[in-house]
Amino acid sequence: MMAMPHTLPVLALFALLFVLSNNGAEASHKIYPRLQTLSVENVNQVHRTGYHFQPLRNWINAPMYYKGLYHLFYQYNPKGAVWGNIVWAHSVSKDLINWESLEPAIYPSKWFDSYGCWSGSATILPNGEPVILYTGIADKNNSQIQNYAVPANLSDPYLREWVKPDDNPILNPDVSVNGSAFRDPTTAWWADGHWRILIGSRRNHVGVAYLYRSRDLKKWAKTKHPLHSVQGTGMWECPDFFPVSSFGENGLDPSVNGQNVKHALKVSLDLTRYEYYTLGTYDNKKEKYFPDVGLVDGWAGLRLDYGNFYASKTFFDPSTNRRILWGWANESDVVQQDTNKGWAGILLIPRKVWLDPSGKQLLQWPVVELEKLRGHNVQLSNQKLYQGDHAQVKGITVAQADVDVTFSFPSLDKAEPFDPKWAKLDALDVCAQKGSKAPGGLGPFGLLTLASKNLEEFTPVFFKVFKAADKHKVLLCSDARSSSLGKGLYKPSFAGFVDVDLTDKKLSLRSLIDHSVIESFGAGGRIAISSRVYPTIAVSEKAHLYVFNNGSETITVENLNAWSMNLPVMNVPIKDRVGENPRNE
Repeated sequence: MMAMPHTLPVLALFALLFVLSNNGAEASHKIYPRLQTLSVENVNQVHRTGYHFQPLRNWINAPMYYKGLYHLFYQYNPKGAVWGNIVWAHSVSKDLINWESLEPAIYPSKWFDSYGCWSGSATILPNGEPVILYTGIADKNNSQIQNYAVPANLSDPYLREWVKPDDNPILNPDVSVNGSAFRDPTTAWWADGHWRILIGSRRNHVGVAYLYRSRDLKKWAKTKHPLHSVQGTGMWECPDFFPVSSFGENGLDPSVNGQNVKHALKVSLDLTRYEYYTLGTYDNKKEKYFPDVGLVDGWAGLRLDYGNFYASKTFFDPSTNRRILWGWANESDVVQQDTNKGWAGILLIPRKVWLDPSGKQLLQWPVVELEKLRGHNVQLSNQKLYQGDHAQVKGITVAQADVDVTFSFPSLDKAEPFDPKWAKLDALDVCAQKGSKAPGGLGPFGLLTLASKNLEEFTPVFFKVFKAADKHKVLLCSDARSSSLGKGLYKPSFAGFVDVDLTDKKLSLRSLIDHSVIESFGAGGRIAISSRVYPTIAVSEKAHLYVFNNGSETITVENLNAWSMNLPVMNVPIKDRVGENPRNE
């Protein structure tokens, strides 16, 4: 290798197939052989999202920027709406919003992946060639090995065809590694003359990120110790390791390290189906990652999203100098309903990610390109909300909308005491106890989304402020318990505490509402919560949107902007679009 190369990652494929139990390997996705190849003739559109990425039908479960195009690879079952028959599907875009579907990039075809092509990442070599590293399943014992693939034609910006060379596999687990819990290679980064990658694993109940080094991306050696490991966290899926700048919002190439740089390590926990991350220091001499003092390094740690959000991956976009995050949201209904409606799983809106000026957490916000889809706009300003009030937001299609609102309050005096017992609970338990309907002091206040006219169904997204011993604590909830009258649904109350300064006595909330998904960003991106919901009454034009307050403190809607969201162009050749969305208003 010559000078330090420029690296670009690809979003890791989302769905993972196995975890290791004390008794051996077991599936983390239920397998339904009868349904895996059940063809889908009619697709039910009632709860299908409008502006989120999902293929036309069937089951999905990562992006790279190359020659002016974003490449999204994702796990997809071309034969049915449940997990199985997984291939690396492939779509491309000029703007992260409008997508053209291509033929699958990778599918089982060689002995080293004959039983499955699982998650992976990509790296751009100094010669400009992208290389995909992915986990292959070589036998019925679920032996997980690492392989690579390269484009067949580098002059094709669409990268339509990929080749898996015969010198695969390039990395096998040694005797010290659990071979059926060894997957999801990260984007490679370059330091001290070597490429490095992480691979997720576990030793009994210890979550592990193994570190490997190579000079040529083909011959790899495991370092003496893992980059990082944590007792009691179980299998680490889809690890993501990347640098963030201590100043400003620009993203960094994966190989950047040194002064004014922190690193983030994110893992997906199969035990909880949540993710957590830490911020810290990467010492490439000692080959170790050291989380910052005071951060929780475990399942109760910081999360990128406190809701239905898993197997996420970031990538550096060199065209705009930003780091972008993608996450996957599964369905919250039952398998038979997925089969009946003909599709399952969505990708959430891509988000820009950067370090909070405090250095204590990451901030995130929907990519600016999403605003291209904004259509008709309505506004509210200086709207007073007294206890028990709910005011309707009219004039837009609220089932497919982007809502951005700032609330203010005259005082913090009515904030309820924070029960010390709650410190031992997850925030979602506090949300479930308090709810949106119960009268309070400073809150609950926020939005009633996807609401029916008589409020038989609604999904509240709301704040509640408490007074703790040393400071105020702000809770953001997205509570799906009242979201639907449907049967057999998973309707949790998701929540998280927001680290925010209340000196100005204001809280902001942005919610992206799209038929069966609500993505909410509180306090300027200091917290995000995604929920999947399936209303039976509040659908399409029968859905309503309200601002509400059930606290004794008067709340003012200082400013609310709400937009109907137009449909992006999906599965239409880019050459026919000229980069524009003809349906935008």
